[in-house]
Amino acid sequence: MHGLRSHAAIGPCGTVENVLAIVCPGQGSQTPGFLSAWLELPGLRDRLETWSEAVGIDLVAHGTTSDEETIKDTAVAQPLIVAAGLLTYAALPTPAAAPGLLAGHSVGEITATAAAGALTETEALTFVATRARGMAAASAVTPTGMSAVLGGDPDEVVAALESMGLTPANRNGAGQIVAAGTLEQLAALAANPPARARVIPLKVAGAFHTAHMAPAVPGLADLAATLPARAAGIPVLSNRDGAALTDGSEILNRLVSQVTNPVRWDACMDAMVAAGVTALIELAPAGTLVGLAKRGMKAVATLAVKTPDDLDAATRLMRDHTSTTTEGDAR
Repeated sequence: MHGLRSHAAIGPCGTVENVLAIVCPGQGSQTPGFLSAWLELPGLRDRLETWSEAVGIDLVAHGTTSDEETIKDTAVAQPLIVAAGLLTYAALPTPAAAPGLLAGHSVGEITATAAAGALTETEALTFVATRARGMAAASAVTPTGMSAVLGGDPDEVVAALESMGLTPANRNGAGQIVAAGTLEQLAALAANPPARARVIPLKVAGAFHTAHMAPAVPGLADLAATLPARAAGIPVLSNRDGAALTDGSEILNRLVSQVTNPVRWDACMDAMVAAGVTALIELAPAGTLVGLAKRGMKAVATLAVKTPDDLDAATRLMRDHTSTTTEGDAR
């Protein structure tokens, strides 16, 4: 955290503008039992039980006792991750509206949209449950998957993937691109990786953010058309290009199209840097996005809120990075 504020925007009269971003992780970040400690906090178990009833999924069991194979199922994983992020957000110190920006990776963009007020919590859980069912069904049509490609020249990696018929489904920055396609295409990639790159298979059930997910779009679009197009109270960075959005209709439309379009997390990180973000907090199940930020946003203070034990640190970070100080105090 040393020297952070020297990177913050300088406002009028020599003030230093601190900007906090809160980010929400995507599928694959969940681990068995990761919500157990959170449900010991007052009110959070009741909240999760209410959401479980609303979407017809036992999120309490899946967050506490379900095994790894169960929570890897797309139809379970996506609602569980959004619920976890919203629980964590509710547990943060007030004012919870303190961040200057919100963003989420893939399904985490739904979490961010609800945190920004463009969807209610129940609407977000209903939306993600519909998305998850549609993507799980689409994944069952053809055996597909995803692999992380670490290292290599980004342009050369993308060209190599496209030559194999694969899609660069996540461009995560910090030397990481995620390839998606059929299992045969991914096997060919593993056998012949791009120059100076290594390939790591991911524990996901399908080729998300590719044309393989097209069957999931119509049902999700129909649901989105029934939801109120509320403006976001905090700008939400779009996975499509890193644009900061507040218009409710545009946010919903992009959430629908995101199912078949690549996630440009690199663009989201670039947007945070351009906006003068000085600190980043990742909601549970946290760790992945902080790891990317440490490599791609090196001047930014980061915190992964994994358990309630991290809330005191979150309080301090929010206090320090949602205020404006004089330039003489910047150190």
